[in-house]
Amino acid sequence: MIGSIVSAIVIGAIVGALARLVIPGRQSISIALTLIVGIAAALIGTLIAGALGIANTRGIDWWEHILQLALAVAGVLLVTQMRPGRTGRADRNLG
Repeated sequence: MIGSIVSAIVIGAIVGALARLVIPGRQSISIALTLIVGIAAALIGTLIAGALGIANTRGIDWWEHILQLALAVAGVLLVTQMRPGRTGRADRNLG
């Protein structure tokens, strides 16, 4: 149980950081929020991969990690769009 939590945090941190690197431009969210999005993406990705039967393979579970990264990218984009003061807002120059 403790090992699973620690592994989710580590994988979540890596997936969250990679998501921010994949997305072009600057994201206006904190590192802590990126970590939370990454952990959530790692956990949800593992659940989906398990349901699809691709979670436990011999060697590295590439498909599971790709799924986790895709979910993290979507999560970071979603959180960035929901945060006030984000860059690229259409109404920024309406003053």
